[in-house]
Amino acid sequence: MASVTSLSDNVQQHLASALTATLPEAAGADPLLRRSDRADFQANGILALAKKAKANPRELAAQVVSRVVTGDVIQDVEVSGPGFLNITIADKAITENLAARYVDETGRLGVPFAEQPGTTVIDYAQPNVAKEMHVGHLRSAVIGDSVVQLLEFTGENVVRRHHIGDWGTQFGMLIQYLDEHPHELDHKDARVTGEEAMSNLDRLYKAARKKFDSDEEFKTRARRRVVDLQAGDEHTLAMWQKFVDESKIYFFSVFEKLDMEIRDADIVGESGYNDMLAETCRLLEESGVAVRSEGALCVFFDDIKGPDGNPVPLIVQKSDGGYGYAATDLSAIRDRVFNLKANTLLYVVDARQALHFRMVFETARRAGWLNDDVTAVQLAFGTVLGKDGKPFKTREGETVRLVDLLDEAIDRASAVVREKAQDLSEEEIAERGAQVGVGAVKYADLSTSANRDYKFDLDQMVSLNGDTSVYLQYAYARIQSILRKAGEVSPAAHPELALHEAERALGLHLDSFAETVREAAAEYAPHKLAAYLYQVASLYTSFYDKCPVLRAETPAQVENRLFLCDVTARTLHRGMALLGIRTPEKL
Repeated sequence: MASVTSLSDNVQQHLASALTATLPEAAGADPLLRRSDRADFQANGILALAKKAKANPRELAAQVVSRVVTGDVIQDVEVSGPGFLNITIADKAITENLAARYVDETGRLGVPFAEQPGTTVIDYAQPNVAKEMHVGHLRSAVIGDSVVQLLEFTGENVVRRHHIGDWGTQFGMLIQYLDEHPHELDHKDARVTGEEAMSNLDRLYKAARKKFDSDEEFKTRARRRVVDLQAGDEHTLAMWQKFVDESKIYFFSVFEKLDMEIRDADIVGESGYNDMLAETCRLLEESGVAVRSEGALCVFFDDIKGPDGNPVPLIVQKSDGGYGYAATDLSAIRDRVFNLKANTLLYVVDARQALHFRMVFETARRAGWLNDDVTAVQLAFGTVLGKDGKPFKTREGETVRLVDLLDEAIDRASAVVREKAQDLSEEEIAERGAQVGVGAVKYADLSTSANRDYKFDLDQMVSLNGDTSVYLQYAYARIQSILRKAGEVSPAAHPELALHEAERALGLHLDSFAETVREAAAEYAPHKLAAYLYQVASLYTSFYDKCPVLRAETPAQVENRLFLCDVTARTLHRGMALLGIRTPEKL
């Protein structure tokens, strides 16, 4: 189905035509249209145009008004203040525009595909092999997943990449210990759970670390293993693969609990770029982008200096010949640009790594791998804080395990669902509890601008009041209940009906769904969609309080209000899905 022109776009076109007819030199000027509490829309662009044309703004505004076509879309337009235009939309236009979205069988609700989609490689959800995922892994996974949904929905070709930590010196220690204790990762049951996999890894890591710290001969053997691993020794690589496979069982279990799809083919960790590291260094050194300094291969920057005033370089290769994170990240850029043909490289990474990525991106630009046609962006995110405003820790001061955090959220949410549940079985309460609990954690993260820190407060997150996912889910479930109670009466649009003020406010806001999704995708800003959806639920609550649905005055009004309910439900359902959050039919 062709995309539906939003009311704001329609009004914009009407005003642009009237402006051009009044002031030919203003052709293409922006009327600066925005929603207003004094009318449906307000246009402020005439003030700047009048100043440029040395005209009286109120007089110019009056001339524009005289040329605005009113009727089907614009019901009324009047001059306000020094030259603003206050615009009222016809009730009929609100209902007709929503009806056009309603009949869209694709379920896109009028959201168009991008006219010139590119290819974006998004790097997110990057856990470490043989280590538990903790609260610090939450934001990259949740924000990244939502940005993937938004970009794919608007037509972008998205390549997902999970750059897991699966390489490094610790693996020498782990592999050597496993080689000497070969049954440590054996399972009694072939259907091993993620928790069992992590328990095995955790136990083995602690045992290996204890032996490494206390046994000098083992330490020597472990360090030799690192050399074997980097050299590609077949037996050592097979042992390493065991750790990776065991960790993936655990990763997938955590991501499944987070209600996120992580595909094995998208997991390309640090090890995936080993074969490129030497060539990356050679290319940088031969081009003069990187130089040798005290035996290490470094890239220097005029504007990046340490506390002593000396330049702080990006070390691509250490003086002992080993490769650092920079070599891997630069090799990944080469792979994503030249093999995956990306136009945009998007990294959902902690804000504390901003300097590292700034240096890596600048190095890639100097090397010609990034340019005007290929850009790299760090979508930096802030820290998850406890109620005390400090980084979120357990009472013992340890980092909070992600699984524990999710389990507690699900327990709290299940209690809320059980309290409200009227006709749900225990199995349904458990399912809804998981959907509400995980949704609460995701929404709290996504409703905050990514670059800001936020406080992790489960009591607030699972509240039915305020800006929470539970409030939105409850609004959706309430609508489904109304639609079920309607029985034989089906939703139907009636553009001939006059609308109540609460119906108009809800209808106008629903009309801007496509615009909001486009903006959220373009700016990698899920929080803008979250804010929009909260407003949808708030306006729906006001409509529900003021406008009887099943007991409306006429059969046509019942159908029209059911139609407005259903459009609202579809918008909440689609919008929440783009945030990675479920909308249960019953709560």
